[in-house]
Amino acid sequence: MAEMSGAEDAGGEAGPGGAAGSPGPACPEAIRRALAAHTTMTLAYVDEDGPQACAVLYATGVAGGGATGAGPALYFVTATTTRHGRALVEPGARVAFTVQRDGQEWSGLTGIQGRGRCRPLTGAERAAGWQVYVERFPFVAASDRLRAALERTTLWELRPDWLRLIDNGQGFGHKEEWSGR
Repeated sequence: MAEMSGAEDAGGEAGPGGAAGSPGPACPEAIRRALAAHTTMTLAYVDEDGPQACAVLYATGVAGGGATGAGPALYFVTATTTRHGRALVEPGARVAFTVQRDGQEWSGLTGIQGRGRCRPLTGAERAAGWQVYVERFPFVAASDRLRAALERTTLWELRPDWLRLIDNGQGFGHKEEWSGR
């Protein structure tokens, strides 16, 4: 497996969900393209009853407000009253997730595996994340009813700290990894 580190950015700025300082290695473009090519992720988490998983629609953006070297940010909507919403607001909660298109042949299977942390967005961060979300899903903005319902729901940012691209189209078991730690 190829460990991808990319270029370091010594002048990172704080942005939505980001901290000042170096944002770490750049996420490889192949991983960014694979994330942008899909819209549904299976989000795995642990709650008081053990491991669980759910599917959510997501939109991709760049964490850290677009700073070079920043990792991707995934935005999704879910209420804090859902089972996964309650688990995600727990301090220190971590998630795992996968992203892939249904119906792929094994020889061309492409998908992403990842781990990271989620947090609910508020204020200006929510407004910026919401813009990314409705640009990816224009049907949300086109429906007054749906838009109003989702605007009242929590918008989350998932910040991956590890991603693995699987791309059998480049050879069986081909992998590229990124770690933002």
